[in-house]
Amino acid sequence: MFPLPEVTFFPHTLLPLHIFEGRYRAMVTDVLARDRRLCIVQLLPGYEATYAQKPAVRAVAGAGEIVKWERLPTGRYNIVLKGEVRLRIEREHPTDTLYRVAVGRRLEDVGPRENVAPLVARIQEACRRLLIRLGRSPDLLAPVLAEDQAPGVLADRVAAAVMPDAAIRQRLLETVDVRERLVLLSSALEDLVKSMPEGRERG
Repeated sequence: MFPLPEVTFFPHTLLPLHIFEGRYRAMVTDVLARDRRLCIVQLLPGYEATYAQKPAVRAVAGAGEIVKWERLPTGRYNIVLKGEVRLRIEREHPTDTLYRVAVGRRLEDVGPRENVAPLVARIQEACRRLLIRLGRSPDLLAPVLAEDQAPGVLADRVAAAVMPDAAIRQRLLETVDVRERLVLLSSALEDLVKSMPEGRERG
């Protein structure tokens, strides 16, 4: 697994990373030689004091496949991960590698039992208002907000694209109930819009 500060890796998203530490360069080399799958987990606050060892990490992580990679002349890597699943980390596996290895259990989405279209509409509207306040085209997130995708997928993609708060992103990752995830995301987006200057918004 690859522990990182304030990074949340959602299913159905792409995550570009630059790999420069020796232990993680070794990790990527080994992963590419196997099934190209890697787990990204967020470090708990206060990790700095024990970063060189095994600082505490969140219980839920994202995992996916390295779909693009480039090894630089320095030995560093540029990689792109494609998110596939949520995982609950159950235990770390003893290893003689420089990097950490964990055993995880896949977490499945719990689909909504009622109509969530109003929640999806709230998210779409909040994103539209956010883009306008940022002076960006309201169509910028059109692929992320496409209506021909499952609500849980939309929530993951929107959270990865626009949610700046690492703690909220982690809560969204940990929320397997899709309706609850949509409620949390819509409220967080609306709060984000309210926190921004209103000068640029137009209707």
